[in-house]
Amino acid sequence: MDIQLEKKKGLRPKHYGYIAMGILLLFVGWKLLFAGTTSTFRTDKERLSISEVVDGKFDDFITINGNVAPIATIYMDAYEGGRVTEKLIEEGAMVKKGDIILKLENMVLYEQILASESNLALKQNDLRSTKLNFDSRLLDGRQSLATAFYDLQRLKRNYEQNQELYEEKLISKEAYLLSKENFELAQRQHNIIEKQTKQDEELSKTSLTSLDADLVRMRKTLSMVYERLDHLNVRAPADGQLGFLDAEIGQNIAQGQRIGQVNVLTDYKIEAEIDEHYIDRVKRDLFASLERNGNEYQLRVRKVYPEVRNGRFQVDLVFTDNKPETIRAGQSYNIRLQLGASNDALLLPKGGFYQSTGGQWVFVLGASEDEALKRNIRIGKQNSRYYEVLEGLQPGEKVITSNYDSFGTAERIVLK
Repeated sequence: MDIQLEKKKGLRPKHYGYIAMGILLLFVGWKLLFAGTTSTFRTDKERLSISEVVDGKFDDFITINGNVAPIATIYMDAYEGGRVTEKLIEEGAMVKKGDIILKLENMVLYEQILASESNLALKQNDLRSTKLNFDSRLLDGRQSLATAFYDLQRLKRNYEQNQELYEEKLISKEAYLLSKENFELAQRQHNIIEKQTKQDEELSKTSLTSLDADLVRMRKTLSMVYERLDHLNVRAPADGQLGFLDAEIGQNIAQGQRIGQVNVLTDYKIEAEIDEHYIDRVKRDLFASLERNGNEYQLRVRKVYPEVRNGRFQVDLVFTDNKPETIRAGQSYNIRLQLGASNDALLLPKGGFYQSTGGQWVFVLGASEDEALKRNIRIGKQNSRYYEVLEGLQPGEKVITSNYDSFGTAERIVLK
């Protein structure tokens, strides 16, 4: 009879192999998982710019490039339209205020002047005729008034004499009443003529005053037309240098058309463009400086233009004291614009990484300097050399400051 043997419990040698293989698979899976969560980019260390974070003095300034321009530019627009008949001064020449640059002709304006002169002559003739008529009427009125007054006095004496004679019964009542009626009639006629004469005088004054005012207005209008005629001579509006001049002999110029400009060279300004990043910090009266031939010249921001074009805005700077002797319009200068006072800060040299990260993070090298890991930071102000680091870095740490575009989405850089 066969006896059934009981199986022994526990690990057998072959089981150890299975366990070892499972542990190996778990380790490999963990490595693959770790590699999948942290992307890595490998590159040669010599191809990168690496800078050290240091403690130092942060000078709050920026370096900008500006071009010299005249302190003022005065544009010349045609007051009157016309055809160019003569060009007396060429572009680039120095001019004095009032110098004639162009001569124009305008036949329509000439006709208007002739018509105004003719109207003025007619008005003057009308005024003379009216004055003569009024003078003649006033003279007749005064003569009539004098005759009436003479008759009044004569009839008054006759009436008074007849009154005395009638009272003494030396004349008839009819003779007395006739002299009285004649006197009263003469008195009424005298009053009427006197009143008419005063009305004529008042009418004469009012009418002649109105005519004189009309004549003055016509003369003023003619004077303005003559001024328009003088505007056919295009004159320099100020002392300076004639810039561009867009006019040739025979060319028709429209009224109000811009035909040139005069650059005022009594002083100069510098026009510069600044990145819009600084638009909140650049204000009027900030100080700046430039160096030329070993000398330093001080400037001041005179005007900040509000428009931003292509990510930049414009400012005008003027010299506060001396300026370079050889300064000329069109020259280019590097200018140091002071935005604020200097202060102690943690400094990171500027580099191309800022265009890729906006200064929000950087790659920081480890102690062995064979790899760099991504780290968030916070940057404050910046000048032409440094960024002011507010958070995320320590003095002595090294940072990759070259451009990050080639790194893609990598969070770890392996340096070879």
